[in-house]
Amino acid sequence: MNNIFKWLVVILGGGISLLSCAYMIISMFVMIIYKIYRKVRFHASLYD
Repeated sequence: MNNIFKWLVVILGGGISLLSCAYMIISMFVMIIYKIYRKVRFHASLYD
């Protein structure tokens, strides 16, 4: 029973960390695309 609980914690922790990493990567690309869109459409600075 103890071994099953350890594996459950490992799988759950790995899944949460994978989702966290995916969120950071996706949000970085979305932010870059959004800044390029604002630069082209509104001539806004990329650094704002």
